Amino acid sequence: MHIRLKYGETGLDLEFPQTSNFVGVLYPREADVLSNPEDAVDRALLKPIESASLEDIARGKADAVIVISDITRPVPNALLLPVIIRHLLKAGIPANKITILIATGIHRPNEGQELERLVGKEIASSYRIINHFSKNKDDMTLVGHIGDGVPALVNKHYLAADLKILTGFIEPHMWAGLSGGRKSILPGISSVQTLEFMHGPEMVAHPQTRYGILEGNPFHEAGLAIMEQAGADFIVNVTLDTSKKITGVFAGHPVKAHLEGVEFLSHHCVQSLDEPLDFVVTTNAGAPLDCNLYQTSKGISGVAGATREGGVILIATECLEGFGSEEYRAVFEHATTPQAFIEKLMKKEFFLPDQWCAQETYQVMLKNEIWVHTQGIDAETLKRFHFKPVENMTAAIAALLERFGPDARWAIVPDGPMLILNVHKK
Repeated sequence: MHIRLKYGETGLDLEFPQTSNFVGVLYPREADVLSNPEDAVDRALLKPIESASLEDIARGKADAVIVISDITRPVPNALLLPVIIRHLLKAGIPANKITILIATGIHRPNEGQELERLVGKEIASSYRIINHFSKNKDDMTLVGHIGDGVPALVNKHYLAADLKILTGFIEPHMWAGLSGGRKSILPGISSVQTLEFMHGPEMVAHPQTRYGILEGNPFHEAGLAIMEQAGADFIVNVTLDTSKKITGVFAGHPVKAHLEGVEFLSHHCVQSLDEPLDFVVTTNAGAPLDCNLYQTSKGISGVAGATREGGVILIATECLEGFGSEEYRAVFEHATTPQAFIEKLMKKEFFLPDQWCAQETYQVMLKNEIWVHTQGIDAETLKRFHFKPVENMTAAIAALLERFGPDARWAIVPDGPMLILNVHKK
């Protein structure tokens, strides 16, 4: 059998045997692609969900900010922004009063040619565009508190705008349940001080902080609280298929439009199995998401719920940026063993930015071995941090079948965290 895994920009060919208990090559249930997405966005702004039209809301406003996702997210910003801006201009907001704010969270800024790829050359040269820097205290303003008195600090450029618009796309998310909506603000344009709470060890370890769950999810609830404190007038969220083409546009009320998009997507991106798997072959959804090991925690977590204790997760992730940051690389120095790492975190013996994704990975590793095929991190480094490096994916599958036997129960998930696997509760 032969398939192509999502891996980097070009993909990765994989040959594999179809054994007796092979569950299959599992894909999200694709929704129909919109034939004219630009027109669909335009209609969604004119007739939004539980909201007046964007033009009506914008009329009389002095200025506007449009929050967009950064380069690590495949949001079609170059399609969305011209339509949104056209409606703002019609409403009387001049071009020099429209700011585009890149919700980098704790990621690096997007500049130069990368910025042009993100928003389109014309918009990059014509509009004021600001990267969010979560560590820049001078850029933050206190809007309230969340949790047990945690300061909610949000980007001052966003707060200063008369009209606040959030954009993004809705996908499965390992802590927020599903992305989009409120997540543009937290973590998108919040301070690293606030993110220390949002990504703290208790939050990441909470049983409801996981893929596909909103009800009772403290990560989701904190995001809603900060969105209410900071304010948001309108959202434009989309859903995408595995080829990054638009399948739905959900615009309007910041909460209700998002929930409608969540309901739509949930029918397509979650699959329940009758029994857990001995091993699973997956990816991190290819570029741009498999750019580093930090992001790769998503692909690992996406299949962990369907992998049995003692099973193996084999993931192909390009990681051309290596770990993702020097700070994230430093987190792993505390991982003498997966168990020791988690114990140190819960005792708060240290706190380093980015530790939350390492926590997610090592929580999985307590239950499952993680085998990694990558070009971006050398084998010795992977071994040092308790991963098993894999040079050849086909050979690795053969080794796993030898280990678990010819009747092993296993599956392939070519699109990584675009499909979330779990096991039916009995």
